[in-house]
Amino acid sequence: MPSFDIVSQVDMQEVRNAVDQANREAATRFDFKGTDSSIELGDDDLVLHSSTEDRLKALHVVLEEKLVKRQVSLKAFDPGKVEEAAKGTARQRIAIKAGISQDNAKKLNKFVKDLGLKGVSSQTQGDQLRVTGKKRDDLQSVIAACKAEDFGIPLQFENFRD
Repeated sequence: MPSFDIVSQVDMQEVRNAVDQANREAATRFDFKGTDSSIELGDDDLVLHSSTEDRLKALHVVLEEKLVKRQVSLKAFDPGKVEEAAKGTARQRIAIKAGISQDNAKKLNKFVKDLGLKGVSSQTQGDQLRVTGKKRDDLQSVIAACKAEDFGIPLQFENFRD
């Protein structure tokens, strides 16, 4: 029986490369001189530091440009509030969302069922969703419909088996 998995993953190597590029650009650009702007990559978040809030926003834009250039979906990032840090500097945490949460899994399950394709079913398996069906064409139409819909998270379709 044909099946595939719907997952939500972030390529951390590409994120690391984008952060390195953004830090390099912040170190060399004239408008960032003397602002001590930097981006730190943690296990599941990014921390942006800068001297003022507007420089922090500019750093955020530079980071987004680098992520888009490296084809990392911006839906995977959840920016937090801009906080005051030591000595009047600004700081912002950006959480990296990986995996499909229970709420999103329920939305995806409901969406697949509402498509009304005969013989197609989906079930949650940890932080991914397994979709099975009788016909390969039905599964391909599920993939196309999921790509057209916005669930607020980046979706990848892998492990397609006949």
